[in-house]
Amino acid sequence: MLQVLNPATEEPVATVPAATPADVDAAVARATAAQRGWAAAAPADRARLLRRFAAVVDDHVEELARLEVTEAGHTIGNARWEAGNVRDLLDFAAGGVERLNGRQIPVAGGLDVTLLEPLGVVGVIAPWNFPMPIAAWATAPALAAGNAVLLKPAETTPLTALRLAELALEAGLPEGLFQVLPGTGPVAGNALVEHPGIAKIVFTGSTRVGKGIMAKCADQVKRLTLELGGKSPNIVFADADLEAAAAAAPMSFLDNSGQDCCARTRILVQRSAYDRFLELLTPAIEEIVVGDPADERTQMGPLISRAQLDRVRSYVTDAAEHAADIRGKAPEGPGFWFPPTVLTGVAEDAPCAVEEIFGPVAVVLPFEDEADAIRLANATEYGLSGSIWTRDVGRALRASRAVRAGNLSVNSHSSVRYWTPFGGYRQSGLGRELGPDALTAFTETKNVFISTEGPAL
Repeated sequence: MLQVLNPATEEPVATVPAATPADVDAAVARATAAQRGWAAAAPADRARLLRRFAAVVDDHVEELARLEVTEAGHTIGNARWEAGNVRDLLDFAAGGVERLNGRQIPVAGGLDVTLLEPLGVVGVIAPWNFPMPIAAWATAPALAAGNAVLLKPAETTPLTALRLAELALEAGLPEGLFQVLPGTGPVAGNALVEHPGIAKIVFTGSTRVGKGIMAKCADQVKRLTLELGGKSPNIVFADADLEAAAAAAPMSFLDNSGQDCCARTRILVQRSAYDRFLELLTPAIEEIVVGDPADERTQMGPLISRAQLDRVRSYVTDAAEHAADIRGKAPEGPGFWFPPTVLTGVAEDAPCAVEEIFGPVAVVLPFEDEADAIRLANATEYGLSGSIWTRDVGRALRASRAVRAGNLSVNSHSSVRYWTPFGGYRQSGLGRELGPDALTAFTETKNVFISTEGPAL
């Protein structure tokens, strides 16, 4: 059994049976049977059912949000957005079902066309930091493209996934088409990865685990999408609107308590603006409201677990001897609480400056000029996201081309939109999710040539 704890109180809220390899095997058999009928259905019928699923989710947004607050410690505002994002992803994917077009390619001697066909059964291994939306990033387009989906949620956050599976059946999706298999990574997750009936794995999580999954998929030449870690830069040039940049900086790394692969945890500030930026940043950090995630006024909740709290503490303890810091406030007592923290005066190659902490901690590093900013921004193994603050359009464009990351924002911290592609460079992942090509990531391209020079048909 998996025990689900409320991260804000450490109290148990549910126990859920953990899937075994035999459970996974049975689920694959059910999914395979359901997928055949789903793929054969008229595109308009698949689209209609997905829109109905979206409508049912919309009817339960508040319920799903409250469940997310309880199991993940997300603020209620964030949780409502997440549930709404599932609805929006289903709607967006439904719109692509009837537009999943192949091509007609000019060739000599006949007609050549391509067909986009579903893969079969897709395994989705979702993380605990954004349990609903990231699960839907893969589930919605995979279903829209004609596949069945087996979703393994994180051990700590299975409740919203299980409820979404119930809502899918309520909406009329076929039995077995979308199944949720709570369980541990080494057991249920590994069974999904190694099962020959799974055509593709979509994994979001740590780079270390992602590499292991990639190695196991290689043995079967199994399709794979990986969304892994990040250590994203927030580059602030001296010509930027410093007030706006400092006001926006806190939630760029404190949203979801810093448990976000896109968190701008390396704040790079041009030296001539460094002192002024810190003057502006300090009160902005100190004023962040940390507390009960169910309270509408709360801006930041707890970390997900005791293990994550210990991990975050270790980075700050290691850096404390060499850094002055800016600290916010956090509750004391039960719950996995850590205050908003900004470290200054650390070496640019210190662990807290180059490794993913996955908590409410950022470092501020000075740079001299544009070339130095780019050097620092790229001085990490990751390449997921980042921000550039400047009033100079030419500099914004140059820096955007030079920073090696998959998702950049100028004068903002926006990383994810369901209608634009998302994914990372280097150790941050493999492949792209979301955007106009989301459905094609769950298809095979078949080429068909019809000769016009042979016997008459």
